[in-house]
Amino acid sequence: MWLSLAFLSALLLGIYEIFKKTALNNNAVIPVLFLNTVFCSLLFLPAIILSYGFPEYIKHTMFYVPHVPLSTHFYIILKSAIVLSSWIFAYFATKNLPLTIAGTIRASQPILTLLGALLIFGERLNLYQWIGVTLAIISFFLLSSAGKKEGIHFKHNKWIFFIVLATLFGAASGLYDKYLMTHIDRMTVQVWYTWYQIPIMGAILLFIWYPKRKNSTPFRWKYSIFFISFFLVIADFIYFYALSFPDSMISIVSMVRRSNVIISFIGGAIIFREKNIRNKAIDLLLVLLGMFFLYLGTRT
Repeated sequence: MWLSLAFLSALLLGIYEIFKKTALNNNAVIPVLFLNTVFCSLLFLPAIILSYGFPEYIKHTMFYVPHVPLSTHFYIILKSAIVLSSWIFAYFATKNLPLTIAGTIRASQPILTLLGALLIFGERLNLYQWIGVTLAIISFFLLSSAGKKEGIHFKHNKWIFFIVLATLFGAASGLYDKYLMTHIDRMTVQVWYTWYQIPIMGAILLFIWYPKRKNSTPFRWKYSIFFISFFLVIADFIYFYALSFPDSMISIVSMVRRSNVIISFIGGAIIFREKNIRNKAIDLLLVLLGMFFLYLGTRT
């Protein structure tokens, strides 16, 4: 059951990436991201109202948001800051890079998370996991060659740097989740880190983007902006629900979730008609093969 939910989450996350690319094309990044945080938060508003106002109706369901001490919220605020850092870099990169390149680089996030666990938590890699890491590194260099054919030089392109930073922050968020999930209820984390993103993004919108808005790409409302939030919230909810099963394995769920790159890759090829699909498909295959070896490493 939990593995099926992980694949469903990956499918929805892939659709989210396609809507994100659609919303960001020829559009201002910061307002789109701000509205995304607002819509995500509003989708959780009924759960907050029922949990705090009428707990007897929701307490024994998967939607209940428990009360936690004020000190706990500081840990959740840190989670919001880490996620937003990843999103800001990812949104700018997604706007300015082909989805087939940005998505493939982002797919390497579980490998970076594994390396982080190696350095921070003292975990050791076995042979299969080293093979997975090596394949991911090879795919990155091959993807660099494919990018040059489209005028994208990995060493000098700031958007490549942005998507790498987004992936690093995403890996940091995953490592931090490992700590949070052992101390705080999953719904508390998911709901409140989403709400804390609003004031952070609101400050960025008002003090950084708004004064310089006339010198950058103008903002245009698109219905795809709402669907970014809609599919992200559902994908994350299913992801956390999958982890709630006693026999679920977070290492496998996280890797399966990154298979969303297949959906976004197909979207980049068919919907956005991106170039050099055959070469990039080989790079993507290496990334997925690397994740498969990571999966084998978790089973030994």
